[in-house]
Amino acid sequence: MAILKVIEVLSNSDKSWEDATKKAVVQASKSVKNIKSVYVKEQSAIVKDGEVSEFRVNVKITFEVK
Repeated sequence: MAILKVIEVLSNSDKSWEDATKKAVVQASKSVKNIKSVYVKEQSAIVKDGEVSEFRVNVKITFEVK
């Protein structure tokens, strides 16, 4: 039986929500091992001068506890 744990992580990117999500996983994997999935809970963006300047995500990262 696998035991799974979920953490919530905030991340941002000046490129896209997808890039922000990838950055969240890369950063989390530096201290959390056995990541199994990521769920994008919320997306938002910052607008400056009529253009999106920053993409933000709130993700849930699931990993296996061994």
